[in-house]
Parts: sequence; C-alpha cells; structure tokens
Amino acid sequence: MGLWSGPRPGRPYLAGAPVLIAHRGGSRIVPENTLEGFRQAVEVWDADMLEMDAHLTRDGVPVIIHDATVDRTTDGTGAVAELRLAELRELDAGYRFVDSDGDATYRGRGVRIPSIDEILEAFPGVWINLECKTAAVAAPVVEVVRRHRAEARVLIAAEYERWRRGALGYEGPWGASRHHIYLFRVLSGLPHAAGYTPGADVLQVPERWKGWQIVTPRFIEQAHRKNIPVQVWTVDDPDDMVRLLEWGADGIQTDRPDILARVLHERFGRPAAPGLQGAVA
Repeated sequence: MGLWSGPRPGRPYLAGAPVLIAHRGGSRIVPENTLEGFRQAVEVWDADMLEMDAHLTRDGVPVIIHDATVDRTTDGTGAVAELRLAELRELDAGYRFVDSDGDATYRGRGVRIPSIDEILEAFPGVWINLECKTAAVAAPVVEVVRRHRAEARVLIAAEYERWRRGALGYEGPWGASRHHIYLFRVLSGLPHAAGYTPGADVLQVPERWKGWQIVTPRFIEQAHRKNIPVQVWTVDDPDDMVRLLEWGADGIQTDRPDILARVLHERFGRPAAPGLQGAVA
C-alpha cells in the first residue's frame, strides 16, 4: 500500500500526506511563478499545493515573482518595487525559459507576471504556499487573501519573521521561518529539550543547508511527535524523493512535478495524474 493513507492531523490544509508541492509551479518544466506553469502543475500533474513568491509593485499590488528584479525571468529590467502593475504586464514572463532541449518554448506566447488576485481566482480549490519576499508585501498579501476568503487554503511563509510582521494575526496556516527551523533542528537533537515547539504549523525545510544536514529520520520523528508535518524542498531527483518519503516526510516541494507524480504513483500508491495516465495504461 505504501504511504498514501496517512493524513497528519491538525490544520486540514496540511492533511493528506504525502503532498505534491509544485515549487514555483515546477520551474524546470514551465516558466516559474506564472499562471501557465501553475495550471500545468494542477491539471496535468495533480499538484496538491502551489508554492510561489510575492513582491509588491510600485502601486501597491502584490504580484507573484521570486526575484526582487524582473531581469532573470522576463525580457525587461528593473526592480519590481519600482514598476507599476501595468508596466509589469507588458513584460514577457516566458522569455527566459528554455526547455530540456534548450528551446525557448514559451517566448512570445503571452506569459505574464500574475497578481495574487489572479492566482486566487484561477485556482479556487488549490492550496497555496505563499512566501513573502519583503516586509512591504506581507500586509497587502493578507488583505488580498482575506478579500477572497481564502485563509483556509493559503499558507503565509517567510524566510525571516521580519518579512511578515504585517501578516501577524493572520488566521490561516503559518510556515516556519529560518529562526524556527534553526532552533528546532538544534534542540531536537538534545535529550532534555523536547519542550520546544515552533510557533508554526509546518516545517518547510531543505534537506541540507550550507553543508549542514537538516532533515534526518530523527528530525521528522521529533516533528511528528509535536504533530508538525515536515515538507522538504527543493527535491528533483526521484531517488531522493523516495528516500525522504520513506523517512516519513509529509510533502515534497519540487521543480519537477512530473517526476514526483510518477514516484508517488509507482512507489506510494497515489492515483495516476492525468499526465501519467497514457504512459501507465
């Protein structure tokens, strides 16, 4: 049977492990942080959760883009914070993407940087993992989420707590910051430090960080004792996916949702995603 029957109690947002999380929509097979990429992750690979990043435009609109500038992913230049939404909409967000054959398959096809409003409207039944990349964007993000009444399905994450101070009091799920993860990793290895519980609903962590092993079977076990799920990022190798899931990881963030969909189907009994059904028929 495998692992496909072990929902972790707590917030329903985090139930149903193991969870397929499309990191930036699956940035190795689609233009990252775009409606087109997220749509493929959901409709083709059956992603449970979409991971994405938020910055604030000059005119105060939270948009989905990882970097502080548009240079790496679009045909434009400049800081997101210095551009208005209308200016961002003129950019080609598929311009820099190249597929595994080196072809610019999305260039000139109308791919744009989406706003959070557009994301919540386009995917009304999908869990969203939303990382605040600056302090300025946190309060506007929460305002948009509340307007859509989407608190139950949008997790607010941030690398540093100061980047989401404007989201304090948010009613929905809350990811662990670097501070939470560091303390838990250190204290979970000490015999008399079991009393520490991070002020978060989930630990979303890299397996390794700067040569330091973060995720171990013991780390996952200790988190589960406190009813905290562990989701590991960013994992694209199928052998690593299998190993982490066998250790008990509750979810995998990946840039290759196509690979993870196959692993979950073939090794852990998840129903075949639409993108696999022809191949496994």
